[in-house]
Amino acid sequence: MTATTTPDYWAVLGLEPGADSQTLKRAFRAQARRWHPDLNGSDPVAEERFKLVNEAYAVLSDPKRRAAWEAGEGFEGVQPGDPFVSGFPDFFDYLDALYGKTPGRRSEEPELEPPPEPEPFRGVTHAPPPPPPVTATNDEETVVELTPEQALAGERVELVLRDGTCVEVWTPPLAGDGWRLRLAGVAPGGGDHFLQLQVRTPEGLRIDGLRVNYELELDPADAVLGCKVAVPTLEGPVTLQVPPGSSSGRLLRLRARGLQWGERSGDQFVEIRVVVPDQPGDDELALYRRLRELALER
Repeated sequence: MTATTTPDYWAVLGLEPGADSQTLKRAFRAQARRWHPDLNGSDPVAEERFKLVNEAYAVLSDPKRRAAWEAGEGFEGVQPGDPFVSGFPDFFDYLDALYGKTPGRRSEEPELEPPPEPEPFRGVTHAPPPPPPVTATNDEETVVELTPEQALAGERVELVLRDGTCVEVWTPPLAGDGWRLRLAGVAPGGGDHFLQLQVRTPEGLRIDGLRVNYELELDPADAVLGCKVAVPTLEGPVTLQVPPGSSSGRLLRLRARGLQWGERSGDQFVEIRVVVPDQPGDDELALYRRLRELALER
């Protein structure tokens, strides 16, 4: 049998299934800021990821479309009335979606209706019949390892389920490490089967569309003073100059060191992670104590 895939919208927003509306809004705002094309310079995949983030929010925030998606029924992921459907939103529309009502713009007040008149007592009423019992289903998950080239172009994957059913599926182009794809209703008992994509290289490079991510561990001295360090890329190691005063979480960009798709080229981002020694020696502890004293004297 052949199954089609739709992105796991919960995973796109970095949420566990069933998150409440406030959590959903906060996650959408964070992801929209991260992937907004105006905030990502020349990153060629930012617009596609930005549209996917807004598609996920449009579906999960609409009870009917969310129910259709969870049931694996046909639905339109993006509709004409959804914000950001064209990729680059109007400035005020973007502020409205991120922060709510924008200062200076009027919103129509809803008309208030009087509460309904209480109905007269008509005797004993009977409770509605109980709902039908819910049939338990078990979801399944498979980890699929892809090379950067397979993730870029899309790859055919064959799965053999527990009941012997063979499922053929294609991963979407420009997929990334950590993506979770949902095959609705294909698991035995009517459950869903999820594909957890891993797109990594032996050197520790993580692929996300055309973008390449790498985590660079530094000791405190190198982070404070700056250093030159060899960093792996898809085309071999390069020397990276780490600026002095680099804290954990700082991103350094290696332009055009990502994947290429036609005339489009992605970048590689190096994230700094400052690591302290697990068992520092006596001399190191003395230096750290002195550093703390100097910090308190500022």
